Amino acid sequence: MALLLAGCTGMPSGTQPVTGFELERYLGQWYEIARLDHSFERGLDCVTADYSMRSDDGVRVINRGYNLDEQEWDEAEGRAYFVDDEDVGRLKVSFFGPFFGGYNILELDDDYQHALVSGPNRNYLWILARAPELDDATYQRLRDSAERLDFAVEELIEVEQGEACPSR
Repeated sequence: MALLLAGCTGMPSGTQPVTGFELERYLGQWYEIARLDHSFERGLDCVTADYSMRSDDGVRVINRGYNLDEQEWDEAEGRAYFVDDEDVGRLKVSFFGPFFGGYNILELDDDYQHALVSGPNRNYLWILARAPELDDATYQRLRDSAERLDFAVEELIEVEQGEACPSR
């Protein structure tokens, strides 16, 4: 998701990115199921992130969300690059200028259908899925994982992805 933190490409202490990461399998559309609140997504539902390759071997990132109250879309385009080896789920993302934020994939299922992603610290957390809904057991497991990693899971915002969302 959009990270607008200047020069903050770190990882929350005590966490590790996934290894054996395959970017090609991660590309495509992801739905935001839940997130910790932050200013650049505040008030948005129906949030998706689309990842595709750039010509410079980076990743094109399109984040899109809908403000249900104002009935308007908000979209941001960014770019992402690996921080370490390309088989490690740790990237840096920029949505403007030379400023990058951390994008750390902390958990990812074998089929690349759901993920737990953090920013550079514990203020940023997302639960993502390939479908607009995530079954309760998987959601709870990801939430429990985040809680074990000391994220404030009681503050997670569940993102509307249902009928209230206009066609994309």
